[in-house]
Amino acid sequence: MQKLRYSRYFKSIMILLDMILVGSIFVIFYYRNFEWKYDSNEIEQNLLSIALLCFFWILLSGRTKLYHVPRSLTFTNYLERIIVHIFIFFLGVILLGKVSNNDFLKTERFYLAGFMLLVMIPFKSLIFSLLKYIRTLGKNHRNIMFIGENTSTEILREIIKTRPDYGYKIYEYPTSEIDIEKLITFWKKEGIHTIFIPSENCINPELERKIFHEAEANKVIISLVPNIVQNNFFEYDINYIVTLPVLTPTKYPLDYFTNAILKRAFDLLFSVVILVGICSWLFPIIAILIKIDSKGPVFFKQKRYGFHEQVFNCWKFRTMVNNSDSTTKTTEVGDKRITKLGKFLRKSSIDELPQFINVFKGEMSVIGPRPHMLLVDEFYKPKISRYAIRSQVKPGITGLAQVNGLRGDDGDMNIKMKKRALADAFYVKNWSFSLDFVIILKTIYLVIVGDKNAR
Repeated sequence: MQKLRYSRYFKSIMILLDMILVGSIFVIFYYRNFEWKYDSNEIEQNLLSIALLCFFWILLSGRTKLYHVPRSLTFTNYLERIIVHIFIFFLGVILLGKVSNNDFLKTERFYLAGFMLLVMIPFKSLIFSLLKYIRTLGKNHRNIMFIGENTSTEILREIIKTRPDYGYKIYEYPTSEIDIEKLITFWKKEGIHTIFIPSENCINPELERKIFHEAEANKVIISLVPNIVQNNFFEYDINYIVTLPVLTPTKYPLDYFTNAILKRAFDLLFSVVILVGICSWLFPIIAILIKIDSKGPVFFKQKRYGFHEQVFNCWKFRTMVNNSDSTTKTTEVGDKRITKLGKFLRKSSIDELPQFINVFKGEMSVIGPRPHMLLVDEFYKPKISRYAIRSQVKPGITGLAQVNGLRGDDGDMNIKMKKRALADAFYVKNWSFSLDFVIILKTIYLVIVGDKNAR
């Protein structure tokens, strides 16, 4: 129904820009390292090399989904795709140079591949950010509406309203008494592109059938929104016995031994580097400052649930005055218990550094769902069905939810905790080493600029 004025061209423009950049890098790098001269054979070899590089880039993008950029795709997930794509492309350039008859490509393949890697990552990130910015201005938007309500549609509404970069514009329609003819007129008038409907029976089955039929006839997309409180669809995969589909419990990436070993090896190496390289000299300085700032111990420990809900002592630098509510009361905006130094330690996340000891001991991971107070977990676990999935992996010092702004205790905590549960469930089900790497990069950025959601 809605006229898409821009979307159909974005992919072609993005591919064209990438091809121009790949070719330009090759040409600039060539003439910077080799004396320019007219040689038809050499020009032919260079053009063939550029064509092969561009072909490999496009071929690879089908596997890495580099140009499949849905509106809800976050920068974290897109950056993961970019890094994976360009790293494989980096290896491809080296391999092509090894077997190529092009003298330049053969001798300079490592430098060329490295330079392309350094240029393409920020370039692709910039293009993605520009696309998101265009959508925040109201360009390239899609008109949507909701028919029926459940818990998930409420969360989805809030997400869309707080994320203008997704490029959705919500149109309200009274759904108490739906007239099909009036509904079709509304679609045409407002240019509705997508309708979100709860997957449960929130409207009359006969009316629902008519809506689906007319939506298909009028080229309006219908997206079903399952109720996250009632459905555990993340916990099952579809398998087939002959042709009969059967739901079986999901085996998560870190359930595989090789992945678990890889993640643990990284945790050990990373924690040792941080503990020896940074904590060995920074801890004494912070300890002295804490003692000067307020009375009490340097460290604060709190029991929290870890891997498979095993209780462990989570360590932090003390950022509050000694109080009896530390194990029962969450942090609030402008919490008076926080010391002057504590505000800085929390804002910069330096108060979390002692948790690298937990990582070294194997109680935590560098990346994973953040461990909550025991009372918080016990309160939300029966309310959010997928909440327990968080314990399928070790809790982390930082995580996907945190780098996407889902931290802090202000606002509607029921909605906020459900968002965190969704982010944590996504991480558990879609873990990869490259995703961990991207989360680390975003965490470093937030530590440098300061996290506005830190409390």
